[in-house]
Amino acid sequence: MRLRHSLATATAATTLALVFSAPAHAADAAAPADAAEAQGAAAQPPIDDSIVVTARRRAETVQTVPLAVTVVGGPHIDNNGAFNVGRLTQLTPTLQFYSSNPRNTSVNIRGLGAPLGLTNDGIEQGVGVYIDDVFYARAASSTFDFLDVSRIEVLRGPQGTLFGKNTTAGALNITTRAPTFEPEARLEATAGNLGFRQVKAAASGPITDKLAVRIAGSYTERDGTIYNIPQRKWINSQDNKGARLQFLWKPTDGVEFTLSGDYNKQNPICCAQIYVRTGSTQRPLNRQYAALAAAQNYAVPSTNPFDRLADEDVALRAKNEIGGVSLRAKIDTGLGQITSVTAWRYWDWDPSNDRDFLGLPITTKSNNPSHQDQYSQELRLTGETGRFNYTVGAFGFYQKIHTTGVQQQGPAASKFLIAPSNALSNDPSVLNGLTAANDITLKNTSAALFGKFGYKLTDTLSIQPGIRLNYDKKDGVYSSVVTDGTGALVLFKPNNSAREKAQLAVLAPQYFASKFSDWNLSGDVTLAYDPAPNIHTYATYARSFKSGGLNLNGVPANADGTPLTSLATIAPERVNHFELGIKTQFWDRKGTFNVAAFRTEINNYQAQVTNYTVGALRGYLASAEKVRTQGVEIDFALRPSERFNVYSNAAYTDAKYVRFRNAPCAPELSGGTAQALDANGNPTGPTSPAGTPGGVSPANCDISGQVLPGVSKWAFSYGAEANLPFQGFGGEAQAYVAVDGNYRSRFSSNPTPSAYTWIEGYALTNFRLGVRREGSIDIYAWLRNAFDVHYFDQLAVASGNTGLIVGQVGDPRTYGLTVRTQF
Repeated sequence: MRLRHSLATATAATTLALVFSAPAHAADAAAPADAAEAQGAAAQPPIDDSIVVTARRRAETVQTVPLAVTVVGGPHIDNNGAFNVGRLTQLTPTLQFYSSNPRNTSVNIRGLGAPLGLTNDGIEQGVGVYIDDVFYARAASSTFDFLDVSRIEVLRGPQGTLFGKNTTAGALNITTRAPTFEPEARLEATAGNLGFRQVKAAASGPITDKLAVRIAGSYTERDGTIYNIPQRKWINSQDNKGARLQFLWKPTDGVEFTLSGDYNKQNPICCAQIYVRTGSTQRPLNRQYAALAAAQNYAVPSTNPFDRLADEDVALRAKNEIGGVSLRAKIDTGLGQITSVTAWRYWDWDPSNDRDFLGLPITTKSNNPSHQDQYSQELRLTGETGRFNYTVGAFGFYQKIHTTGVQQQGPAASKFLIAPSNALSNDPSVLNGLTAANDITLKNTSAALFGKFGYKLTDTLSIQPGIRLNYDKKDGVYSSVVTDGTGALVLFKPNNSAREKAQLAVLAPQYFASKFSDWNLSGDVTLAYDPAPNIHTYATYARSFKSGGLNLNGVPANADGTPLTSLATIAPERVNHFELGIKTQFWDRKGTFNVAAFRTEINNYQAQVTNYTVGALRGYLASAEKVRTQGVEIDFALRPSERFNVYSNAAYTDAKYVRFRNAPCAPELSGGTAQALDANGNPTGPTSPAGTPGGVSPANCDISGQVLPGVSKWAFSYGAEANLPFQGFGGEAQAYVAVDGNYRSRFSSNPTPSAYTWIEGYALTNFRLGVRREGSIDIYAWLRNAFDVHYFDQLAVASGNTGLIVGQVGDPRTYGLTVRTQF
């Protein structure tokens, strides 16, 4: 351990020496990219009424737009080390991000967006990610570093009448810096402990008087935070590279075209989940983790997860590649501005995982390489005449996904997965080499017409209705072919041998094709009223939906292996959303205080369920009858002088299942003999108390009234900075000290709340100390997780329900130095 950290410190020192030895040329001033960039140059978020957002597809000031939106400027993102969506959650309390690997990533707002704990190609995110007006269909895109970002708008609540792709929970609207006709360049280099190295660079300028170009790139690398003993490697590392090239052509006034291309690649040694604890289930004692591990003389290297020791016997890989090309045209006409956005994007995912999480060769392969192509076209007209304004648009989207997966069992699988009472458990050849080769395809077509309108009834009162007509069509195929260690097919037959039955209980072949299509009409209405010049209020009702989907991870089957194709499709979610908000400015606009209260109800909420009654166990998607999330959000910022500023954001979120009677049971109620149900789906007899070995488990559980996963009831973020002027760097400069932090209360990390998967609340604190000259140079030392708080990002129930709980530990204390210049 000491040797490793000494080497990391030496590497950091060497990199810093190189940074300081590089010449830095800084102009006296640099033109900001936009209003948000100008206000965000210091460490604090901007707070006055000049912050411009495009959340409603028109330029508006953030304090007057009748919408719950958090705006984070590029410099604020950089200064706080929030270089990806995962870090952005520390600045925006109602944004939740969970990622056990890039493919299995969920981005939620107010507890809604995507089901936690199950990756499925056939469903869509409820939170849209847009970069320069282009919709990114795969949540994996949110794991990449931000690249040359001007600002990020976190929009909360349904956005279907303003954005091309329907979003029921909110959207991340990311705007990058545009090409400029004045030459400019930016360079940033960071080095820190754990071998952290990050470089960001951008340059922009004219090619002709009508054509400008901008190029940007970033590179991030960091050693892992977990030491894997079998392979003698640090794992869960970072390795991100990205580049973007943009051309801006302005042939005449009021006409501009932006052609953009980007490429991003990750290749870290990732992503391990390590032993956290065990808990009793209703399995017989000889089929719970302690007995199964003892039977093979196995022990994890440490039962304290914060020793950061792993025992992964499969090489880890998380190659993640994403890129694309887009053409955006903006043309001013007598009716308003026409915007056309044409885009193609692709995504490649090439993983290698250890899905038994142990140093035993139980599952030796569990990989699901995937490729996606997507094509989108959006056309909008935005205009205003007198008291009336409008945005109308059309959107078309086509996506094709092809996933080819493999799961293979190893020589330790028989003893771990077959009941000890079965003599076959002592025969390694029964499951050794048992392989499921999966082939999954999805074709997804979506089209929409949408519009948002505004009419000023008086100078202080306006009404803003919106409407959306949407069509979705999905075609999917799921195929899984199972072979044994000799390469022979394993099939369901009327007279399967005991050996075949044992194999089919672990991996079962399956094939089915499924389709979904649906039209939907939705809309919203907002009433906005300004009782005073610096007080703005609004009330919103939205009737929205989330498209239905397909189960493309397999579905439960009858005893003869016939898939229950009625479960292959998932109904659309139906959303009713209510919101009240007030935005205020005070003290000559030196401070802001905003409050939003919301309530969102969803019928047919897409959630994970599990079937324990027929064939192999299957986790799949179905509908919870109803969920509800409600709460209050408060944003406060104050800048009494140029020498000091402070901000704070708080959120109270109460998110729960209102009715969910077909939910997966918590591990303490699972694993026993499956209980029969009557024709109405009700249990025919009593179940056993939680944790009773060899007990009777219900086929499913009623968790109505329990909390949604991943949502803290309380969440806060805050920051403050003080500075003193001095003469330096060729002009007036500042020395500054800053602190920022965030807090989350406890939350459930399992689709069904379990005593074993609650993540306790934690608070993280960060410090910065530096010197800068605005628009020229900024040098600062930083300390993240200053008090080395031990916390978990995520906990999970290991497959097989042996009582093993694994998890991802959060980053330890990190520190480093950043040098940033622009000229």
